[in-house]
Amino acid sequence: METEERVRRYDRAHVFHSWSAQGKIDPLPIAGGRGCEFWDFEGKRYLDFASQLVYTNLGHQHPKVVAAIKEQAERLCVIQPAFASQPTAELAHAIAELAPGDLEMVFFTNGGAEANENAIRLARMYTGRHKILAAYRSYHGATHGAITITGDPRRWASEPAISGVVHFCGPYTYRSSFFSKDEKEECERALAHLEEIIQYEGAHTIAGIILETIVGTNGILVPPEGYLQGVREICDKHGIVMILDEVMTGFGRTGYWFGCEGFGVTPDLMTCAKGITSGAVPLGAVVISRKIADAFQDRVFYGGLTYSGHPLACAAGLAAVTAMKEEGVVENAKMIGDEVLGPGLRELMDKHPSVGDVRGRGCFWGIELVKNRETREMLVPFNASGAEMGPVGELGRAAMNRGLSLMIHWNVIMIAPPLIITPEEARRGLAILDEVLEITDRAVS
Repeated sequence: METEERVRRYDRAHVFHSWSAQGKIDPLPIAGGRGCEFWDFEGKRYLDFASQLVYTNLGHQHPKVVAAIKEQAERLCVIQPAFASQPTAELAHAIAELAPGDLEMVFFTNGGAEANENAIRLARMYTGRHKILAAYRSYHGATHGAITITGDPRRWASEPAISGVVHFCGPYTYRSSFFSKDEKEECERALAHLEEIIQYEGAHTIAGIILETIVGTNGILVPPEGYLQGVREICDKHGIVMILDEVMTGFGRTGYWFGCEGFGVTPDLMTCAKGITSGAVPLGAVVISRKIADAFQDRVFYGGLTYSGHPLACAAGLAAVTAMKEEGVVENAKMIGDEVLGPGLRELMDKHPSVGDVRGRGCFWGIELVKNRETREMLVPFNASGAEMGPVGELGRAAMNRGLSLMIHWNVIMIAPPLIITPEEARRGLAILDEVLEITDRAVS
């Protein structure tokens, strides 16, 4: 208990936490974790149904990743990026082999936000154009450029930021901005809307369009069939670089190595992070198509990072990718989604009137909570926080008290457990969800 009290005291005295009013939080000190669970200093265990922030794809403390970090630390912790290192080269090769199409070159960053920053930079340098189109329902990171292309309200406090960013509405069949009656119509109208925005902005001024392959924090929005293919065609027609943000969906999350494979689409640039090391060491990447990489054979790419290709991080990434291959982790994620989470969540929707919709793939699902299924009114307001979260906040606390850690954004519960989760563990999490959804049911009209 002495250690826990010291951690809590020092944290409150000196640690400045992300996205928080510092005086209104009381972070729980965590002592350890393994597999799909972590625990506090009192020994209480929590089933991690969010993979922390959707990155512990291999769970906590995977032994192969831990061993690789130790081995690399003894050999060579760091070397500056102008040199070549074994783990960096081998991880780049492994990613290039896994990535679809001609995505063959890898620029390493420290995380997802920096990957998106450099994807923007590559698109602008490659095309000689300035504008970047991004969706309103999106999150791409909190650095200066990444927060600008982010569409959700976390952008507001940083404005004005970088110039040349234009937002548009992506598809969201459940809450269609286009008054669509089904997914086919939503796809057609969302693509027509994007074409209209391009017309108004001038295709010749647009360097890139960036999208999350499946929208993450803003609702786990799976695009309707044909949408990403349609964006690919629009980009090809206008000479625009297609950028897919796979920071959450990459490295097995959706039951594919990369989410775009499930839609039969290859972007020009693909950004990754999070699951690339199972979160063990910070690492991100831009995976670059051959045609764009070739454009920088004789001209300088004006971008760089002190820790690009950090050997310790890349050793962790290589071990994570190897473990995922050897242990069938991607296949397990697909099975869990198809046979356990998908059916289980649909059963909860049938049972609980506060559940308006469920959607997802693999180990990446969203439960949308509503006041009324007919009107689809959100159970808590857009951009809710603190006391405004009402019954949804109460649900989250009740789940934690029962040993289930959830990630909740406004009125959507994100279900994103480690990809190694067993059917039994997944069903245990669903059983707790079944209990706590009674809280939100009481708020339904």
